[in-house]
Amino acid sequence: MSLQRIKLFVMDVDGTLTDGRIIVNDQGVETKVFSVHDGLAIRYLQSAGIRAAWVSGRSSKLVEIRAKELGVEELLQGVEVKLQALEKLVARYELELHEVAYIGDDLTDLPVMRQVGYAFAPADARDEVKEFAHFVTAAPGGGGAVSEAVEKVLKAQGKWDEILSRYL
Repeated sequence: MSLQRIKLFVMDVDGTLTDGRIIVNDQGVETKVFSVHDGLAIRYLQSAGIRAAWVSGRSSKLVEIRAKELGVEELLQGVEVKLQALEKLVARYELELHEVAYIGDDLTDLPVMRQVGYAFAPADARDEVKEFAHFVTAAPGGGGAVSEAVEKVLKAQGKWDEILSRYL
């Protein structure tokens, strides 16, 4: 349960990176809202040498576009069993599960949250998910929860001050 050892930060998408709403117009075009704060935090994470990965049970071109904009190295969509996807990522990067942080909001995230080194949940996650989280953010999904979790990791690793100094 040590944030100092985190080398890979895995994020659920719907309800974590977004507010969980999926808006579909009358022409079938899907819209989601992402937080700019979360996007910047992912960039900070990457600049500090920590890999970022997104895992989603759904598939969406919109998510692919946003992940590409942010340089997210691993985007796994249409994943039925998130724990299997996590195990593949851990093997690919030759990591141990205790070197992984995960943030998720729903029951499908629980198997992963129970295995990783550090589990986060957004403030508006299901109660059952919050029970298994090491830390519950004050911010909701899609409203800065990822940013808050990333900041906690970077501060624990002594990397936050360096990021902050870029702007001061």
